[in-house]
Amino acid sequence: MTVAGEVVVAAPPMRLYELVSDPAHMRRWSPENTGADTDGPLAAGAEFVGSNRRGLLSWHSRAVVTAAEPGERFAFRVVQLGVGTPWLKAPIASWEYRFAPVEGGTLVTETWTDDRRAWPDAVAAVFDRIATGGNTFAAFQEGNIRRTLDRLKADVEG
Repeated sequence: MTVAGEVVVAAPPMRLYELVSDPAHMRRWSPENTGADTDGPLAAGAEFVGSNRRGLLSWHSRAVVTAAEPGERFAFRVVQLGVGTPWLKAPIASWEYRFAPVEGGTLVTETWTDDRRAWPDAVAAVFDRIATGGNTFAAFQEGNIRRTLDRLKADVEG
């Protein structure tokens, strides 16, 4: 499963890439992310730990940067998660951000891919509905992506 959203931001692709490729900034835009242990844009192969909150639930995730193409693309794969520290190793999800120059600024595309292919469908369906309050993760992430992109646009243009 993959879902995506896009927005045009009145800023050059490189400026947006510099912001998004430092996951510490994500807490400003994401409805779930509350921070990351980074200090500046990350290169392919770099790892980082992000903190997240959804309602009363909070957790940490370890991710590996899978693409770092300045001004064009930044992507990472979540490979571990846990409460307190990421301890459970499992393919969780992949995130990708693409930046394309367009009239009026940059088209930013955010894509989420569910990497839990080894999970039995019934187990994933039950987990999703519990973790999201009744939705599939695809439907839930569509809303998160929309909010993240809208907040990114407002932050950069404001």
